[in-house]
Amino acid sequence: MRATLEQWLNRTWYGERPPGLFLRLLEQLYRGACAVARRIDRRNRAVDLEGRPIIVVGNLTAGGAGKTPLVIRLCELAEGIGLSAGVISRGYGRESRQPVWARPDARPVDCGDEPLLIALRTGVPVRVDSDRERAARQVFQRGVDLVISDDGLQRQSLPRRLELCVVDGERGFGNGRQLPAGPLREPAARLADVDYVVENLAPGGKTTAMDRFGMRLEPGRFTSLGDAGEVEPAEFADRGKAHAVAGIAMPARFLATLGQLGIPLAGHTEFPDHHRFRREDFDHIPPGIAIVMTEKDAVKCRGLDLPNAWYLPVSAALDHALESALAGAMRELCPGDPGV
Repeated sequence: MRATLEQWLNRTWYGERPPGLFLRLLEQLYRGACAVARRIDRRNRAVDLEGRPIIVVGNLTAGGAGKTPLVIRLCELAEGIGLSAGVISRGYGRESRQPVWARPDARPVDCGDEPLLIALRTGVPVRVDSDRERAARQVFQRGVDLVISDDGLQRQSLPRRLELCVVDGERGFGNGRQLPAGPLREPAARLADVDYVVENLAPGGKTTAMDRFGMRLEPGRFTSLGDAGEVEPAEFADRGKAHAVAGIAMPARFLATLGQLGIPLAGHTEFPDHHRFRREDFDHIPPGIAIVMTEKDAVKCRGLDLPNAWYLPVSAALDHALESALAGAMRELCPGDPGV
């Protein structure tokens, strides 16, 4: 049911089908509710939090745009200039509502798949809490220099020193309408207020505006969910056909990446974003066929006893000018004299 609804909405948001009257009426209600929420958030917004900076990485559209790889890259940039970072997240899709630390041995149902992925890739403290301000305080108590918020652009009550907005370079803002008639959480004019607009580009793509910076997701080595190690894409392609599985917002992007790497596919299966995988989700795949998935899906498939299952990690490669600007901004935001 959820997959069908997502597909139907995506055809409306990014296709040629115009939204019907019901969706347009709901859009007006959504606009009004957001306006009230923004006024309340701004009234409650603190000037600062613990005297230390928060960087917000968000987007304007529903669904994935590439925030998580950018958050990971920001953690790496901070470490590279001698700063310690922590991450806060709402943990979308998790079962538990209790605030938790996303530790490497945590369950995705408790902390969410994206926070767990960030914790595994970076080793920084990751706090999951629907109350982002409370989460930030908990992370700052760990002694970090700065906090990075994975999403939260629309949470105006969260004090922030820097805002980055990720834009999908392929789909853009679709029909330009707000939820649920379109994909926008808030008007596209909001871009004028953020510090950096980062466009997640397809291979060979270019930024569509002078005030935007480019980001590309570069694939790494295929990594076994078991104990088979890592394999270069060219070697993996020589092993024969594989079956792709994707439970992300844009499965087409993952499939396109596999195609560019020359991975022959016997088939593919798509699930809704943040799908909670079970062993039976893979029963239709013939024995002997390798299973390939994203790293985000892989964190939910640990312990499912999937023989010959592999994931493809990706890393955010940013324009050099953006990396330099962000490193300089982090130095200015943080007290002390971080080493370089």
